[in-house]
Amino acid sequence: MLNRIFHYLRKPIVYIPLAGGTSFGLYNHYKSPSHPVSYGTVASRRPPPPWTPPSRAQMLKALQTGRLGVEDEFDLLIVGGGATGAGVAVDAASRGLKVALVERDDFSAGTSSKSTKLVHGGVRYLQKAVTELDYEQYKLVREALHERRIFLQTAPYLSGMLPIMLPIYKYWQVPYYWAGCKMYDFLAGGENMESSYVMSKGKAVEAFPMLKTDGLVGAVVYYDGQHNDSRMNIALIMTAVQQGAVVANHVEVTSLLKTNSGGKVTGASVRDTLTGNIWDIRAKGVINATGPFADALLTLDNPEHRPIVQPSSGVHVTLPNYYSPRTMGLLDPSTSDGRVIFFLPWQGNTIAGTTDTKASLEVEPRAREDDIRWILEEIRHYLSPDIKVRRGDVLSAWSGLRPLVSDPNASATEGLVRNHMIYVSPSGLLTIAGGKWTTYRAMAEETVDRAVREFGLEGKMRSGCVTDTLRLIGTEAWSKNMFIGLIQRYGLESDVAKHLADNYGDRAWTVLSLAQPTGEIWPLHGIRLVSSYPYIEAEIRYAVRNEYAQTAVDFIARRCRLAFLNSLSACEVLPRVVDIMAAELNWSSARKDQELRKGVKFLASMGLRGVPEDVYVKLGWGEWLHHKLWFLHSAPAQPQPGITTAYSRAQFGRGEVERITLVFNERARDDLVLGVKRLGRRQLEDVISELPGYEEARPQHLKSVLAEVGFEGLSEIGLDEFLEICAGLKELFSAPKVRVAKSEHGRIPVEQSGGGV
Repeated sequence: MLNRIFHYLRKPIVYIPLAGGTSFGLYNHYKSPSHPVSYGTVASRRPPPPWTPPSRAQMLKALQTGRLGVEDEFDLLIVGGGATGAGVAVDAASRGLKVALVERDDFSAGTSSKSTKLVHGGVRYLQKAVTELDYEQYKLVREALHERRIFLQTAPYLSGMLPIMLPIYKYWQVPYYWAGCKMYDFLAGGENMESSYVMSKGKAVEAFPMLKTDGLVGAVVYYDGQHNDSRMNIALIMTAVQQGAVVANHVEVTSLLKTNSGGKVTGASVRDTLTGNIWDIRAKGVINATGPFADALLTLDNPEHRPIVQPSSGVHVTLPNYYSPRTMGLLDPSTSDGRVIFFLPWQGNTIAGTTDTKASLEVEPRAREDDIRWILEEIRHYLSPDIKVRRGDVLSAWSGLRPLVSDPNASATEGLVRNHMIYVSPSGLLTIAGGKWTTYRAMAEETVDRAVREFGLEGKMRSGCVTDTLRLIGTEAWSKNMFIGLIQRYGLESDVAKHLADNYGDRAWTVLSLAQPTGEIWPLHGIRLVSSYPYIEAEIRYAVRNEYAQTAVDFIARRCRLAFLNSLSACEVLPRVVDIMAAELNWSSARKDQELRKGVKFLASMGLRGVPEDVYVKLGWGEWLHHKLWFLHSAPAQPQPGITTAYSRAQFGRGEVERITLVFNERARDDLVLGVKRLGRRQLEDVISELPGYEEARPQHLKSVLAEVGFEGLSEIGLDEFLEICAGLKELFSAPKVRVAKSEHGRIPVEQSGGGV
């Protein structure tokens, strides 16, 4: 019936934004915005009341005794500390239930830290809802837009609105995309962020100077949300702790406890992966919120379980900030295989993605080289031709596994569910799987409602769900101007203060209480971990004492985001991170060495290239770091007379430009008119083959590079052009080899992708 109603309403729904777009746009322009507006007070100039959470040791003790100081079973044991599990913990604990949560790795170690960083309703899903008359897709968009508003209000310091541009290269697409974006605004109603609008070609290029102008006729800009996913996950965990939940990372479930009669699940046996200690946790109900790994726990429950999760790999790459403006994202709605690509400013850099390819289940999945190259190739299509999109510009690359799920109660022909699924096995194990970041709260509410009914917890609650108004930790005393108070009190650099306020909220005051003086005239506090990013040493101490960071990877990947922003910089700071954490956690030399090894291995999964672990083991860490990263610390070679500077020189090591120049001068002829040396096009291949390190060069490599740099039409090559060609060849040789001959992008339909996480 609802589908029939939607069929009859489709035309009015489509034409309402067309007919009333102008008036609706004016309404949205003048009405009060629904996105968070923070009005600071005098009180926000000062630190909020201090709060120190129980230590991990106290949490582990509480897990073994039932609750802090009470020998009793828990109401709920949640397995999984990602967005879903953390959201369920906040919801259940805020209702007054006794909640325990365990996570095998670290909080948000999996999919929840590897998302597209968007809080969105899904413009693509809306398009499919209309074109395919799909009422379920329509409902999902409505729900997501409602949850988007709540998301941005419960943790405003971690999220905010972002204008996203759709460049248009055909005139007929202007009303098409405009109508779609207006309908998106219309569905959000009073919860809309800002009204979408049309840009002329000139305004589009002014707002996004990197955009390709050939054929550009204009653009449509709409608004969605953006957030820092793993920091949001940590905020959820710490809010659950504030509400009374007992949580522990690096604790895995080894088996499920069941009653002798009936085989009902009554808890789990768990193991601390850091110490090896094993114990049992008793609970009235167990919730499986392990994302892509849901089948593992379901198999522990029933060895004959049929898998319900189909992992899909979503690959993203991080590029330098000069690839996009700081305040405008871009959506390419028409890639070569029908997928969409987002191109977004995030944490000072630019991220691009994502892909959808079937994948195997891995704890640390790696981005495939062909996926990275596909993203770069799509980027080239909509960036200006004077911007060279280089493989060497990829600062990090990661793969997140989306948990696409099928309902075990459905027939085999029905396939994957569209959003999320709640399933209760015959033993009473409750599984929540699928979904996306934007709707985590609604999923958690639905899950706890079901758990209360299934496990008879009605009499245990002090209230119903309150998470639509519950503000997360760090929000209470935060304002957009709070960073100014941090600067004035602690003498910080502005970017450091802004970073701390935007990632910790009012907890930034606590972070800075752990900051040591720099010993400089300015800044007074805030010793940076690396000069190019605003992370400071005090964040490491805070992460250990206040956010349960237990390994170096916990910090570089999820408490700060350096591994996602620049894997090489993360590798550079790794020894210092280990030293500070060792002092905090009393690590032995053997443990420090283990953390360094694990850190390097993890960074290899984040796109760090050329890390030979056998060399690292042989040379030892300090010598290995010097050997691999010498160019980060040494002074640049002084340019020789007659050698100009070009951006491609970043590809060369010390002395290499001089050696290439020497070979070029020996083989090139003098151009008496211009007074320079020129090399004939036909000689090019022979001269390059004489260069040390370029023996791999083949005619097809040279042809590819000449086309890339735009020199294929030149009959003679000068020194600058020769160096540019050598740089292109070097980049080609240093890139990882593509092992997969053909990628299957887009084989998983977008409406079944879990919202692009």
